[in-house]
Amino acid sequence: MSDRYLSVDQVAELLGTTARFPRRLIEERRIRYVKVGRHVRIPESAVEEFINSRTVEPIRLRRTGLRRVA
Repeated sequence: MSDRYLSVDQVAELLGTTARFPRRLIEERRIRYVKVGRHVRIPESAVEEFINSRTVEPIRLRRTGLRRVA
């Protein structure tokens, strides 16, 4: 149990959003969370998984001798 559990406000700060965004993720069940009494906590690993699953890698273009003409 080495995972840190973050509050909604801490997750919002980590993501650089308002608290509304993590709450919406919880409501739509797009992120794992834990209910501790009436409090909601999000494991730090769940935030990392969410970010990694939505990371878009850049396309690497091959350099060829021919160029496209518009």
